[in-house]
Amino acid sequence: MGRGRQKAKQMKVARKLKYFSPDTDLHALQRELADEDSYTANDAVDEPEEDDAIDDDLYSKYADFAEMPAEDDDIDPKQLDESFWTGSSSTK
Repeated sequence: MGRGRQKAKQMKVARKLKYFSPDTDLHALQRELADEDSYTANDAVDEPEEDDAIDDDLYSKYADFAEMPAEDDDIDPKQLDESFWTGSSSTK
């Protein structure tokens, strides 16, 4: 399809969408909205308690790591980064 035909087809669809007014069933809409009001927070599905246990475990591991004293405070960040990626400690 050429650009002119494509544009005309899009304009036709856009015009249909703009001016088309379907018959709205207001009673069905009212019933649907009334059903939404009856929804409570208790109806929501709770997450399993396993997730909380996993989160607590990860938190405790991080807390243990954060409490560890720094071994070498005199190492510059470049050496630290290099040793992290290479797995070896290089001193210059």
